[in-house]
Amino acid sequence: MNHAARPGEVIGSSALGIPAYVDWPAILAGALLSAAFAFVLVTFGSAIGLSVASPYSGEGWSRTGFIIATGLWTLWVIVSSLMAGGYLAGRMRRRIADVTDHEVEVRDGAHGLVVWALATLFGAYLATSAALGVAKAGAEVAGTVTAEVAPKAMAKVDPLSLTADRLLRSNQSVSSEEIGRVLAANVDSDALPSADRQYLVDVVASRAGLPQEEAATRVDEAFAAARRLSEEAKAAAEAARKLGILVAFLTAASLLAGAAGAWWAATIGGHHRDERTDFSRLTRWRRPIPIKHRQGE
Repeated sequence: MNHAARPGEVIGSSALGIPAYVDWPAILAGALLSAAFAFVLVTFGSAIGLSVASPYSGEGWSRTGFIIATGLWTLWVIVSSLMAGGYLAGRMRRRIADVTDHEVEVRDGAHGLVVWALATLFGAYLATSAALGVAKAGAEVAGTVTAEVAPKAMAKVDPLSLTADRLLRSNQSVSSEEIGRVLAANVDSDALPSADRQYLVDVVASRAGLPQEEAATRVDEAFAAARRLSEEAKAAAEAARKLGILVAFLTAASLLAGAAGAWWAATIGGHHRDERTDFSRLTRWRRPIPIKHRQGE
């Protein structure tokens, strides 16, 4: 028996032999379209971002404006690409007979959700691969210098080094590393301990040939600068933490919005499939002139 479907004919599950409720070719087509569409938009957005950003201070967009624009563009890329893939899956899905209109709409939307799932997993795979690649490259670079840097690094982070410095203090031989350790050990305090401050004042006065008052001023200025650098580092770390939270929340919210968009677009695609909506006018620059009109010219 010939079960070839004519154009516009609804395919019954009995004619197919099995109830093919999931149309994988339509889903894969939608997922591929979604990935390609997202890649094009990301590339285009990168070009826009490079055009409005500037490495020079005071030029280009502000940091806040750039973050807001990036967030809105990311939301648009994710939602629009998933809607495009969902619509294609819903439009290309073969409708099975003997079901209600509501069931048809649910199945169309479910195909859009599967497109969303595949596209999300593919994007997660790419992001994970990129992160692993960066981590591997960093590990290789770090491995080449570990043998040289490790002994010095361990010496700098030794918690007993400052105590040893205090035991062996002498104005005859004082290294800049020891002075740095004294400052670093007290950057979280409001002021240097009196013993450490007086020691640094004596060292600066002896080395630079300055009176005690001027040497004390230099020590206080150096300690204030060290505290300022420490506060700036803490502020940068806090800003990075907040930015990471914002990026994670924005990504999750965009994906949830993309899931809703893929469902809705798939139902619209299924509706256009059933209604046989014609978009041919959008693919033609102009309609051909009928022959009888040409003959009358």
